[in-house]
Parts: sequence; C-alpha cells; structure tokens
Amino acid sequence: MSDLFITHALRTPIGTAGKAFRDVTAADLGAAVLEELVRRLAGADVEDVVLGNCMGPGGNVARVAALTAGIADQVPALTVDRQCASGLAAIQVAAAGSPSGYVLAGGVESASTAPWRFWPPASGADAVRYERAPFAPVGRDPAMGAAADALAEMYGITRARQDEYAARSHERAAAAQGAGAFDSELVPVGSRATDERIRAGLTAERLGKLPAVFRTGGTVTAGNSCGVNDGAAVVAMSTARPGPALKVLAAASAGVDPALPGLGLVPAVQKVLKTAGLSPAEIDVWEFNEAFAGQVLACCDVLGLADERVCPQGGALALGHPWGASGAVLAVRLFTQLVTQEGGRYGVAAIAAGGGQGAAILVEACR
Repeated sequence: MSDLFITHALRTPIGTAGKAFRDVTAADLGAAVLEELVRRLAGADVEDVVLGNCMGPGGNVARVAALTAGIADQVPALTVDRQCASGLAAIQVAAAGSPSGYVLAGGVESASTAPWRFWPPASGADAVRYERAPFAPVGRDPAMGAAADALAEMYGITRARQDEYAARSHERAAAAQGAGAFDSELVPVGSRATDERIRAGLTAERLGKLPAVFRTGGTVTAGNSCGVNDGAAVVAMSTARPGPALKVLAAASAGVDPALPGLGLVPAVQKVLKTAGLSPAEIDVWEFNEAFAGQVLACCDVLGLADERVCPQGGALALGHPWGASGAVLAVRLFTQLVTQEGGRYGVAAIAAGGGQGAAILVEACR
C-alpha cells in the first residue's frame, strides 16, 4: 500500500430509526457530511467518492449524495455493499488506490426511509414482504440476533457480563458526550446536533430485568444489542498530508463460518496486525462495532484482548448502528481520539458483517 492518509473525518449525529432523521434519506445524510468535508478541503481536488450502503433505494446512493452535496459532475462515485462492513469496506476500496487528490470514503444508512420491497407473488398468493437480503445460502444464513445468542453460548459469555458491558458503553458514551468529546466530528443535520440513543444512568441491574428476545433461555436482549439507526460518516483520504492525519498502515477483509458472523472481525484484525508487524499490546485505541455485547466479548476473548480496552468513549450499543455507515463511524472515532485528542499512536477499527465476513483497518497518528 502506498502511503495514504486520512486527513479529515466527520459524521452526522446518529439517529434512532423513525425519530430525528425519519424523513432524511441516506443520500441526504451523506450529502451533509460530504458538503462539509469539501468546504474544509478548501478547493482541493476531489477525485472520487466511495460510500457504503446496505438498505437504500439503489441507483448508486454515493453518486446521488455527491451531486446533492454540490461535488462537480466530473467526479465519479461508487456505492459499496459488504453489509454492516460496507462503510469500512468503502475506505478499504479507496485505500487501494493512490490518488493525487482526495477520495471521500465512508458510509450512509437510513433505516427510516429504506424502501419496502416484496417478493413476486406465486400464482393465487399475496406478495411477501422482502425483509432483508440473503447473506449466505439457505441453511447457512441465521438471523443476526439468533447468531449472536449462539455465539455467546458457544464462548461462555454470560448474561451478566453482556449487561455489564452494555451499561459501560452507555456510561462511557454519556461521559464523552457530556465532555464534548464528539463535538469536533459531528455535522448537524437540521436541528439535530447530538447522538440520539445514548442513555445516561443506564445500569447493568436495569438491563438485567429485560427478557431475552431471540430464544427462550437466551442471553441477548434489547438492552445488550444495538439499535436500528440512521447516520452517515465519511473520511477524506489522500497521499498528501497537509497537517495532522492518520496514516493507513493496513486494511483487510476476511471470511468466517456464516453461522457465526459475529466472529468475522477476528481474522480481519489478525491480518492487519500481521501486516503492520504490531501486537495487540501496541494498539492505543480499539474501536469494534458493538452490534451485540456478547458478540464483542466473544471476539475480545478469541483475540486475547481485555474488553475494557475496546470503545473507550462508548460504542454502537450506546451510539447506534447505522448499518452501512457503522464501519466508517469507527474510522471517524479513531481520527478524533488519535489526532484531534492526541490519544495515542496506533488504532484499530473493526466490524463484523452478515454472511460471515469482517473488515479492519490499522492506522498510525501523524502529527
């Protein structure tokens, strides 16, 4: 990989589906961030726009967002779909090139405005609602919640440990929000300038009263799972470094058994550490997408990583999980902590995806 730098990183606040951004499309969420990035680049050449998206209307959401943001007609755009890893995959795609100007890469998602689709009806039957895309062949494609429950059971992740982790994510995010730790990365959309899901004062005891939602006797609940969310996050990448930035040292994708998709980030993390020649102990900031507490804890255990080191300012359990944008949100979070807040030298962002996949990026702060 040629030397490539993340020079700017921004995101919208993350909204809860059906609430703050209920009428804002994925393209418009993306456009809000793209427009502000272009303003900050102050006339620098933008060569391409690459955005991840899962549930949008199709038709190349990245192109619609770029044009809505006022980016020149001559700048092409690409939409990437690796399901929940789409935002980080978009950054990986952008990192594979060596632009002389800038590539704007990230992800967008609007669960609120995702179109309803239906399977064609069989003869004499009503149409059937198309709930989600298949991530793997029939028989190897579990629902994400059920798969997370199975993963927690397989690795002995107790209900109490999951609830404690989820409560800690909210506690950390509430503290970070209160201290203004997110302010530099946020682009307001309409009247919304802060993340919507974070709950201060949420305790493991309160979470412990919630019922299991995916199977009788299970450990995954609404409280130790992420929400359904809207948001966008984009980074500016270039081979030039006009100021403090993140240098991309390694980026990787990986596959695992589709029955246990939550483990997908593990081999991706192992790949980027091996490529960069670093050990887990040398990483200052870890950002994993917290789709489910049990899933993150299982990944930490497999990697031999203390879970206290992950998401030091809270993660998706508190902030939310806008599917196609979430991987890019992790990259933005690394930029804020390592560059803006000067919180260390090395960082890793990683996310698992349906179908048994994962993506990871390893970066170094350059000041």
